[in-house]
Amino acid sequence: MMQIWRMKPDGSEQEQVTFDNFQNWFAHLSPDGKQFIMISYPPEVPATSHPHNQWVMLRTMSVDGKETKVAAFLYGGQETINVPSWSPDSKRVAFVSYTY
Repeated sequence: MMQIWRMKPDGSEQEQVTFDNFQNWFAHLSPDGKQFIMISYPPEVPATSHPHNQWVMLRTMSVDGKETKVAAFLYGGQETINVPSWSPDSKRVAFVSYTY
């Protein structure tokens, strides 16, 4: 499974943050440092891939790992949140959802 990890800027103190059955990618820390947002692919998506055009969830997680919330269910994936897109006040996130 693809999971989210964190570490010090020098690469030390590596620590796994997510421990679920989703393929979690593209974690972006909020400006206030209290939470991050990530894309969560279903378990059947290979960990070696982060494709576009998939049903995914955008989820937020508190940095202490105690609270995870689904922010959106959408059709997206690769390029949905490739760059940090938080509002300066950490209350909103911009993302791309695909439609045909």
